[in-house]
Amino acid sequence: MGEPVIQLLDVYKSFGDNHVLRGVTLTIERGETMVIIGGSGSGKSVILKHIIGLMKPDRGRIVVAGQDLSSLKERALDELRKKFGMLFQYAALFDSLAVWENVGFSLRQKTHMTDDEIRRIATEKLAMVGLRGVEDRMPADLSGGMKKRVGLARALAMEPEILLYDEPTTGLDPIMADAINELILEMKRRLQVTGVAITHDMTSAYKIADRIAMLYQGRIQATGTPDEIKNSSNPIVRQFVTGSSVGPIMTV
Repeated sequence: MGEPVIQLLDVYKSFGDNHVLRGVTLTIERGETMVIIGGSGSGKSVILKHIIGLMKPDRGRIVVAGQDLSSLKERALDELRKKFGMLFQYAALFDSLAVWENVGFSLRQKTHMTDDEIRRIATEKLAMVGLRGVEDRMPADLSGGMKKRVGLARALAMEPEILLYDEPTTGLDPIMADAINELILEMKRRLQVTGVAITHDMTSAYKIADRIAMLYQGRIQATGTPDEIKNSSNPIVRQFVTGSSVGPIMTV
């Protein structure tokens, strides 16, 4: 057992009558990439928002780097968030800002760096994700894959210890999706970051994960290596990973 960096301990969360999380317990170890799989609306994004402290559980605890998020004041929580970088589902770039300004947005908000210093770091992070010479381009001039890479460069700008990936391959063709998966693996090898990804793309999950956790009906149904999940005898897991319409998972 490695060193736990993120722990969800019996976490419950409801929105009115919608009981989204019903006792989620999950431990993510330092340096591993945990991929959380599950259907649309299953609560995967809600888990990410709890991990980064944007939501508070109705019951249970979230512990990050040894700190119980529920006990932190807002200033301490903001300081803890500096450990995180996040790649949003559709990159979430600011249309009115140039690429380098997008990458350096957190640096401008949270440091006293000059524009020249921010641009230097942005250029460095863009090079890390395979983008050179695009600093002055606007998001509208970029392909979907390039936007994802810019989003990843922005996530790396503050040199985080933990990277969160929200559906990293959504909206990409299979070749570009594989390129993003390779980039995620490269960032892990190069930077030794801890990663948490949510996805329903099993090709991506199998490729980038050290371990996979299956979320269904508000609970973690199974956790294991990609091979263990791929060969699971759990009927819920098997239906999801094979994409079958027949099984215990209810379809609407």
